[in-house]
Amino acid sequence: MTAAPWRPEPPARMPLPLHAHETLETELVTRSMGGRLTLRVASSVEDGHRAERDLRRLASRIEVWAARLTRFDPASDLCTLNAVPEASAVALRPTISAVLAHARSMTPRTEGAVDVTLLEERMAAEAFEAARPSCRTSWQLEQAGRLGLLTRDGSARFDLDGVAKGWIADRALRLLDDYPSALVDADGDLAMRAPRSAGWLVSVGHPLDDTAGVARLRTPLGWPCERLGVATSGTSVHRWYGPSGPSHHLIDPLTRRPAVTDVVQATVVAESAGAAECLAKAAVIRGSRAGLGLLERAGAWAALLWLDDGRLVTAPGTSGWLV
Repeated sequence: MTAAPWRPEPPARMPLPLHAHETLETELVTRSMGGRLTLRVASSVEDGHRAERDLRRLASRIEVWAARLTRFDPASDLCTLNAVPEASAVALRPTISAVLAHARSMTPRTEGAVDVTLLEERMAAEAFEAARPSCRTSWQLEQAGRLGLLTRDGSARFDLDGVAKGWIADRALRLLDDYPSALVDADGDLAMRAPRSAGWLVSVGHPLDDTAGVARLRTPLGWPCERLGVATSGTSVHRWYGPSGPSHHLIDPLTRRPAVTDVVQATVVAESAGAAECLAKAAVIRGSRAGLGLLERAGAWAALLWLDDGRLVTAPGTSGWLV
């Protein structure tokens, strides 16, 4: 669940169906998930009060989802799962089951870079502890309707950072399908839907300067999809300094330590916020050379990588998205 230095910029007026005579944009901004949540929809003027009500209700629902997935509340579904002895099968409630299913689907797409069983390794990095012996763990998730049953081979404690906020943004966007255009910004993971003829500009911020921008993105003319996701991951946000030097939160599953990478920040555009979030994380972990190849094989629509030498490199196809 990585924060991202960027912001969406709405057009002057969001498009509506032809029968609508006036357009109203309704926005709700609140604190959530340790950062900022922004919800925005377009509607007719007559539906303005309904839009305000729906956004308030959705913000409350997002808070419930986030509370179930946090590792900082012992009562959360995630902490409950992590407290169960490793040999036990665990019955999962719908929200965490769906997020783990999403994480499972992204592991092969990111060629193993996304691994949600690295909580111990992340906590060791935060405490500047020595690398722990490698202990590979496999886990299985069986789903029956909305519920799940998780089993593990070996010890595993789960960390949903890097997968949960994108999932939340996508899930929230689906609940706004009654509106012709909608945007969910879950603290930097963006899910949006707009008619193909228009949309939002996305300003990508500089990883080391809050006042500077790196680039601006917009859906290319004629792009066939109305839904898309944008997410950023990097080593400049969750970063710590200790006796042995700097450390960060992106753990490389190959070394089980903070990734050694030349990518300071990766911004990815994909078909969903959940996919963009995982692919951005994978690009940082793998580094620019391997990461660009991974993004192409994984079907990323566009990507910008800011490197530690100050260069900005792009994935194939990105030029059509640059404004």
